[in-house]
Amino acid sequence: MNKDTLTNIDTSFEGYQQLINVYNQNKDSLFETIELSFQQWFDANLCAALGGILDKFLNGLNTIRFKNIPPKIQAIIQKNDFLSHFGYKRLVDTHNTTIKYLKLKPTDGRFFHRYVVEELLNRPELPDMSPALKKKITESIYEIFVNAQIHSETDFIYTCGQFFPNKHTIEFTITDTGIGFKNRVNKRFETNLSSVQAIKWAVNEGHSTKLGISGGIGLAILKEFITKNKGMIQIISDDGFYQLDAEGEQTRQFSGSFPGTVVNMQFLTNDTASYSLTSEVSLEDLF
Repeated sequence: MNKDTLTNIDTSFEGYQQLINVYNQNKDSLFETIELSFQQWFDANLCAALGGILDKFLNGLNTIRFKNIPPKIQAIIQKNDFLSHFGYKRLVDTHNTTIKYLKLKPTDGRFFHRYVVEELLNRPELPDMSPALKKKITESIYEIFVNAQIHSETDFIYTCGQFFPNKHTIEFTITDTGIGFKNRVNKRFETNLSSVQAIKWAVNEGHSTKLGISGGIGLAILKEFITKNKGMIQIISDDGFYQLDAEGEQTRQFSGSFPGTVVNMQFLTNDTASYSLTSEVSLEDLF
């Protein structure tokens, strides 16, 4: 039996490193029981990343067993439907802080699009934004799904989110367990970029691995909105970590590799500004 403990996991470089450690310690296991415990804290949006890792273990015909889950953590990951994939009952989310955990096939794009609108962008806690901007941000997030669908060679795409009222943030995470940015970019252009270099290349507007199609991974409008909102975007792929926040861009390298790609978006909910596209004209401007 392999025993692993996730201790105080938040949506940070250190939190992802712990998830990568669990993956690397168990990735070669076959017909084992992998026992997972939680301590102190677990950001529920990271169920998307954990779900992808655990599916990798199940593909090796291993058994997953949860042990020692503190009641607060267990309640939240029952409310968001994560634990129902492992035989637990779903709990009703009376406080409406969770954004449901989904495991989607790459062909489920239309369902994902609706889920983004209903579960994320229609949330009242988000800053005020015009319908046109909301539509653009939906398209931008959908583009991340489409990139995983077209390029990553993943079997499933995992997504989940969480509203943290005390921190005034909403986190929304999309994960695939495909070939990762480095392999995708290097394969397409016959280059030898590191994971960090490949991520930085892909987040630039206009860069794409799609043949005959321009456009990056859909982050241009998201980057602009999140920068103004003072939120955050993180991308984890292989051993590369990228973060864009109010301080600017930062990159780091993990010890070991994540088996695929994670894109996380953080939105600040105590932002009182109203947002619209610069191309929109108000009625007052016409007179």
